Amino acid sequence: MASGPTFECKAGPWSWPTCWADAHRQEPSSMQPVVILLALLGAISGGEALQLIHLPATSNVAENSPPGTSVHTFSVKLSASQSPVTPGFPLILNSSPLTDAFRVNRLSDTDFEVVTTGKEQLDFETGPNVFDLQIYVKDEVGVIDLQYLMVQVADVNEPPQFPGKLAEGLDLYIVEGAKPGFIYQVEAFDPEDTRRNVPLSYFLISPSKSFRMSANGTLFSTTELDFEAGHSSFHLIVEVKDSSGLKASTALQVNVVNINDEIPRFTSPTRVYRIPEELSVGTIVANVTAEDPDDKAVPSHLLYSISMASSYFMINQRTGTIQVAQRIDRDAGELRQKATISLEVLVRDRPAGGQENRALITFLVEDINDNPATCTKLTFSVLVPERAANGTLLLDLNPFCFDEDGEAPNNKFNFSTPSGVGSSGRFSQEPAGSGKIVLTGDLDYENPSNLAAGNEYTVMIQVQDIAPPYYKNDIYLYIVTRPENEFPLVFDKPFYIFNVSENRPAMTRVGQVHAADPDFPKSSIMYSISSGGAGLQYPNVFWINPKTGELQLVTKADHETVPVYTLRIQATNSEDTSLVTVTVNILDENDEKPVCIPNSYVLAIPEDLQVGTNIQNFKLTCTDLDSSPRSFRYSIGPGNINGHFTFSPDAGSNVTRLLLASRFDYAGGLDKTRDYRLLVYITDDNLLSGRKRAGALIETGTVTLSIKVIPQPTTMVTTTPWPRVTYQILKKNIYSSSAWYVPFVITLGSILLLGLLVSLVVLLAKAILRHCFWKTRVDKKLLAKKGGMKNPKREVVVETVQMSTVFDGEATDPVTGKIYEFNSKTGARKWKDLLTQMPRWREPSPWGAAPHRVVDGEGLGPRRGPEQEIDGLSDNAPAADAGLASQNGAGKPKHRNPALMSRVSPRPHPGN
Repeated sequence: MASGPTFECKAGPWSWPTCWADAHRQEPSSMQPVVILLALLGAISGGEALQLIHLPATSNVAENSPPGTSVHTFSVKLSASQSPVTPGFPLILNSSPLTDAFRVNRLSDTDFEVVTTGKEQLDFETGPNVFDLQIYVKDEVGVIDLQYLMVQVADVNEPPQFPGKLAEGLDLYIVEGAKPGFIYQVEAFDPEDTRRNVPLSYFLISPSKSFRMSANGTLFSTTELDFEAGHSSFHLIVEVKDSSGLKASTALQVNVVNINDEIPRFTSPTRVYRIPEELSVGTIVANVTAEDPDDKAVPSHLLYSISMASSYFMINQRTGTIQVAQRIDRDAGELRQKATISLEVLVRDRPAGGQENRALITFLVEDINDNPATCTKLTFSVLVPERAANGTLLLDLNPFCFDEDGEAPNNKFNFSTPSGVGSSGRFSQEPAGSGKIVLTGDLDYENPSNLAAGNEYTVMIQVQDIAPPYYKNDIYLYIVTRPENEFPLVFDKPFYIFNVSENRPAMTRVGQVHAADPDFPKSSIMYSISSGGAGLQYPNVFWINPKTGELQLVTKADHETVPVYTLRIQATNSEDTSLVTVTVNILDENDEKPVCIPNSYVLAIPEDLQVGTNIQNFKLTCTDLDSSPRSFRYSIGPGNINGHFTFSPDAGSNVTRLLLASRFDYAGGLDKTRDYRLLVYITDDNLLSGRKRAGALIETGTVTLSIKVIPQPTTMVTTTPWPRVTYQILKKNIYSSSAWYVPFVITLGSILLLGLLVSLVVLLAKAILRHCFWKTRVDKKLLAKKGGMKNPKREVVVETVQMSTVFDGEATDPVTGKIYEFNSKTGARKWKDLLTQMPRWREPSPWGAAPHRVVDGEGLGPRRGPEQEIDGLSDNAPAADAGLASQNGAGKPKHRNPALMSRVSPRPHPGN
């Protein structure tokens, strides 16, 4: 190590160690002032110098060295004062070129080393290869030294590298069914080859039969990939090698994109089903299943439907279950002739535009003995003369009775032996079971042995099936020997009114009617519904017990569909028939949900929206078929994070508006999300008290709101440098009638308009006063002489005004463009064009200063012309000019002397 010459310098009372100068002058010229300054400081310090040992020196460091790599070790020889090195020294005072790649570490009080910092990458190929470092040391008494360290960056052979995200692995996507061919071009570079002229070799570490890679890094597919065959993704390892054999590898994940290219396949084997008739609505009769080869894991994505219209069956579009949609009666309609129902089931893998398949499903409807043998009339009254002979045919039931079952033996029936009190030995069937009733005994009314009350015999005959379950129907035969009919059959009330809740199930008792016949002997009364009681979906909503007259529900009623039913109930005995009106009120129950418009909506609001603002004037309008609008109560369920949104009113109205309840705080971190999805509940229990609410029927409707909070306007967000994408979010100022500025603008405009009207009224009043004040005054005094009027002579009042105005300037009127003259001191003005303002004649003033004008007529008219200026303006001057002159004090009217007013005789005009 060579050190520069020492200097002993003294400044003031202190002596400082010597300052070393660079003997070889190797530092750049720009550093010479620093070295000279340090030498001067050393010379001033005086004493024996502080020395850097093993410096200057040259050292090497490998490129890409990690932080903390040792570059050079050196020591410090303390000065004669043995003062230690100041903490923080030695340090790198400067470097050429400038760099933060090195720093000085302390090993001991006198030993130090230069190490790498890692702040800058030492790259032989792209960065500087040589660094000149200036090592500066100072002890605690101020003695200093400065030396150089040259650091050379050594080249190290580096393996190839993949650029950017390719080094971390890359996901590639290829559509299934794509033809074999090019997929991706893999590129890498060799850090040693700055010009990239030396080619690199690429290959797949684990070769795949579906892919291959060329030596230049091009990845090809060799087969047509099928997602459904299990080829959903492939993991490939690509390796690149340079000419020296150094390698690098990266992973490529090739994902096969599934497309909808497969038609659904039916998996249910059954195509023909046998079902009995009269299954209840909703009964599942078949379950059609299918699968989608494109998505076997989620079969629920398939949609089922019936392509041909069918009134008997419906299909669940999600599950494929086929259910009974309406009554299937084998014994009526087209099914009586052909008991087969065919359906074409269509399955799709998406609602529209997807793949589909069809299957024909056949149902064989089997007949069951579900219809009892019955008769069109179950009660018969036969009037028989009391002396009728034995063997007389009283009634043949066969024309009245039938069995509606479609097939034998279900549609076969017979009749039982007639039975009844007192009928034994009097009535029978011939032949047995034929249904032909004949008289076999005595019906003499006077015969005391006839035990029948009133000599009326009640005979019951059963018509019954011959096949299980042996349905029976009773037929009542009333054999009367006395045909008198004195009283009609009547109901005990002129009309009936029954009430039943719409929530009551089928078979609920609605009420009971009762009819009676005063005639004796009494006969059985049968009840039936003559008319009314039909609904939209059911032909009969009510059923009446034919014997008791008890009215029951056949199905659940709906107040919103039909609130009141009017029925005609018929009562029949063997002689008469009677009708009565029955009104059934379906009591309303709360079984309908509130329905709101809109049911779902998308809103966008600025984040600085004022609290209490109706968001985009959004409002909900709700209806409920069975609840008052005042019964609605609104609440917001999930999604109302931090309670920013509310409805007003929140209860008691069918119309409510969405308001902002609290401000958004994205800057403070309170709010994180900008997309809100609100689930709004509309409940119809507002009019109920808390105690009644628990037991009452309550329905709740829902509305879905999607709200987007827009950030501050014109916000620019720039993504990564390549590719460069700029997102711009614009905030639109939306007018709102509830905003604060609307009443402010209206009030301000009204005040300005009122001020304008007041100013116009003031100007109009001034103009009226100005023109009306100088009206012509007429002297109508006439000379009267004895004997009548004689030579009347008119007098004219002449007004003379003295004016001494001198017009020393002229200007152009900005409104009319005419030129006028003005007095610079008084501000008086007059038009310069005198031809249009010349008076008809002038009379010299007695004072010789101002002319005056005499006007013919009965009185003195308004003065005209520039000769009679009062305030500097003629009649053609704008009123504003006159007002300005009046305000300045220069255009005040000239002194008018009343003595100047004289009455003179009019002179003839030269032109007359």
